[in-house]
Amino acid sequence: MTPDSQCPARSGDAQADSSAPTTQIAAGSLLPGATPLDEPPDDERPAAAAPTEDELALSPLSPRLGRHDPYSALRFRDYQLYSVGGLIAIIGNQVQGVAVGWELYERTRDPWSLGLVGLVQAAPVILLALPAGQIADRFDRRRIVLAMELLLMLCWLGLAVLSFTRGPLLLFYGCLLLDGVAHTFAGPARSALLTQLVPPDVLPNAAIWNSSRWQIGSMIGPALGGLAVAGCKTYAPQWGYAPVYGFAVLCSMVLMLFLLQLRPRPQQRESEPASWQTLLAGLRFVRDNKIILATITLDMFAVLLGGATTLLPIFASDILRVGPQGLGWLRAAPAVGALAMALALAMLPPLRRAGTALRWAVAGFGAATVVFGLSQNLWLSLAMLALTGALDNISVVVRHTLVQVLTPDHMRGRVSAVNSVFIGTSNELGGFESGAAAKLLRSPVAAVVLGGLGTIAVVAFVARAWPQIRGLHSLEDAARQGA
Repeated sequence: MTPDSQCPARSGDAQADSSAPTTQIAAGSLLPGATPLDEPPDDERPAAAAPTEDELALSPLSPRLGRHDPYSALRFRDYQLYSVGGLIAIIGNQVQGVAVGWELYERTRDPWSLGLVGLVQAAPVILLALPAGQIADRFDRRRIVLAMELLLMLCWLGLAVLSFTRGPLLLFYGCLLLDGVAHTFAGPARSALLTQLVPPDVLPNAAIWNSSRWQIGSMIGPALGGLAVAGCKTYAPQWGYAPVYGFAVLCSMVLMLFLLQLRPRPQQRESEPASWQTLLAGLRFVRDNKIILATITLDMFAVLLGGATTLLPIFASDILRVGPQGLGWLRAAPAVGALAMALALAMLPPLRRAGTALRWAVAGFGAATVVFGLSQNLWLSLAMLALTGALDNISVVVRHTLVQVLTPDHMRGRVSAVNSVFIGTSNELGGFESGAAAKLLRSPVAAVVLGGLGTIAVVAFVARAWPQIRGLHSLEDAARQGA
């Protein structure tokens, strides 16, 4: 749900240049002091070693070899750099997100203006995500992320100038469109880059810490953004919100400095000539792997229907009446719940029945969204948003882990791009849907409540359409079979 942005999501994650095959690392071989990244590549390893969904669903619940290490991913230098730089970039991205929402609603007083943000940022995902995935499988992923961070900096500088001069909204949306282009190309490269920083056996733990990092940034960023917006309104109204966008630019610069220090494992490049067949290979892979297809579909429609983030400026301004600082609290609340859940998932043994947990989590997300939509009390609203974040985090961890461990390395960029089409589009189009529904129904409350009910209906449909999801067991079993 959250783009990995999030996981949003969901942005800010962070590669190297070679055509050598991926290093093979046996499950359970990660011991203190070991250096698995130095092992020579195995030229005889099949390119497609991922298990089928039926093999995964029927796999026995075998215990993890050795003692569970909740910090295994954090013991790798490159992952530390990737995480810290990404955290700072996420904070900057969230800060500018608060400023964009508040400034647009302040200037227009129209929910449609908020919905258009989702539309202009969804268009690049729909049109460019598949080519972006093919590029991530053919070129240096780290350099792709660096180039897109530079484009993001230029977009945010443009927003700063437009905010300072109160420039036309058409140019404002133009900058947001380029922001969407940058995230579309950076997303598959960032996601696939992770597999070059830690061994396959550590990927489930890395996915959990990725989610924790995202939630920390999504907790700090909106709260800081709300304070910054309120400060600009009070102490420097002549500047507009230019200082807020300038802060986001600085955060992106820091990420670029961290990316330059990475020494990722060589990636396995796609060797086939570029064609429609290679471009669509990721779509075919997801279509044929029923477990990945089911988890992506569940997450996509849950966010498309149940997301309330786009309408938070209206709830903060007109329903709860808490101003820009309160908007920051509302934007941060899901991250508080998600962070608590992510830390719990990192410390506790791996999920034994991931499929069941996923279905209940998404259904609970829909129910909490309904209660938030009906609430007129700030504390109840914050509690429900925190609950949506906690439950959403389970879905993010399960989906991200399965996409990475069940996909061969030479296809990870394209499969991650398909994931971006599903999840990224649902995030942005979900915002457009929320704004349009609020406009048509003349009630943001009705738009949010109906969306939450729709999410619950989607869970029932997915469980019936793809029964394989009910048989999904441990994520670490999946990681060992996919290694």
